[in-house]
Amino acid sequence: MFDNLTDRLGSTLKNLKGQGKLTESNVKDTLREVRMALLEADVALPVVTDFIEKIKEGALGKQVQSSLNPGQALTKLVQAELVKVMGEANEELDLAANPPAIILMAGLQGAGKTTTVAKLGRWLKHNKKKKVGVVSADIYRPAAIKQLQTLADDLELVFFDSDVSQKPVDIANKAIDAAKKQFLDVVIVDTAGRLHVDDEMMGEIKQLHAAINPVETLFVVDSMTGQDAANTAKAFNDALPLTGVILTKADGDARGGAALSIRQITGKPIKFIGTGEKTDALEPFHPDRIASRILGMGDMLSLIEEIEQKADKKKAEKLARKIKKGKGFDFNDFKDQLLQMQNMGGVGAMMDKLPGMGGVSQDMKDKVDDKALARQIAVINSMTLQERAHPDLIKGSRKKRIAAGSGQELQDVNRILKQHKMMQKMMKKFAKGNMTNMMRGIKGNMRGMRM
Repeated sequence: MFDNLTDRLGSTLKNLKGQGKLTESNVKDTLREVRMALLEADVALPVVTDFIEKIKEGALGKQVQSSLNPGQALTKLVQAELVKVMGEANEELDLAANPPAIILMAGLQGAGKTTTVAKLGRWLKHNKKKKVGVVSADIYRPAAIKQLQTLADDLELVFFDSDVSQKPVDIANKAIDAAKKQFLDVVIVDTAGRLHVDDEMMGEIKQLHAAINPVETLFVVDSMTGQDAANTAKAFNDALPLTGVILTKADGDARGGAALSIRQITGKPIKFIGTGEKTDALEPFHPDRIASRILGMGDMLSLIEEIEQKADKKKAEKLARKIKKGKGFDFNDFKDQLLQMQNMGGVGAMMDKLPGMGGVSQDMKDKVDDKALARQIAVINSMTLQERAHPDLIKGSRKKRIAAGSGQELQDVNRILKQHKMMQKMMKKFAKGNMTNMMRGIKGNMRGMRM
């Protein structure tokens, strides 16, 4: 997400680095480029106009004028304004209600509501330790009920059955009564996709809202619809008291216009963002972190949180103990590292969160192939247990056998042996407990490894 905007803003702000100071002339030229970048990202025109005006005002202020580094000063201004546009800080779900807290999901058809219901249920269960129930009040698409049931069973969420012959209000009330008896903390109610101009359908969801009185009414919208997402959210908010927005399919949106337009146009916060098809691909929307990603500064906080949640801590501790005892880093350990990276969505998913990635060209980013992880794991799987434990045994004829067994070329086997050697050297530095050496080793290895 934001790839195009990141590239445009990055190159525009980089041009200021050679300037001695900010002048009205170079600020005007830079802001013209920033304006074009935002419009190309499909940000709503009123949002762009307001954004540029505020940056101009700040850039020509005394404090920035006297700055020794105009490029950095303007970047800081742009970052602060991006955060303001998107809503300052993450706004959490307000679940302070007599259990069960009811969450009502609304949105257009095809926005990904049903999948998002399951993702949100999983997030509440794993991150907030809530007992969650889900129910579908979509009586117009029979497959929606079955889809939600399948997802709920996979994620071990409580599923309340419903039928297309029932009324949405009756479905929701029945589920809430059952949830009370089971002492659940949260009930998420899925609804049918509808257009805000369909009076009959909007009347139905208003009636449902009045009957169940949810603590959260979330609008689920496809981020690829750009500024239209913000306009649709506003129309829904005029008919229904929304408490927040969930942006879906952000992984397929290279522009980011929806994220930058919604808050200012609707006045409602973006609470979550969907970043992929998997049920764990939902994360809280943090404007400050997203602004850093847009400007190519990375998002280490989100990356650390993701590692905390998805990395296998027991395996990590076991590896640390093994290395400190002086035992080598073998191919079993390397395979574990690759599997954990795969579990976190691969290299591509992590790239935006790494600082400095704004300087990497789009051409280089496009060459990142997460299928390479699967191929590397296949190479290791073709090794014998003895070869995995003792990598030095892997010579000529063994290499050919491993390549044939994994369906790879000999050069692929040589490449993974070289990568393993690099990791081994890095781990030795870690074993010595010298953090400076370790960091130097990581930087050296990063330079040495091709994408």
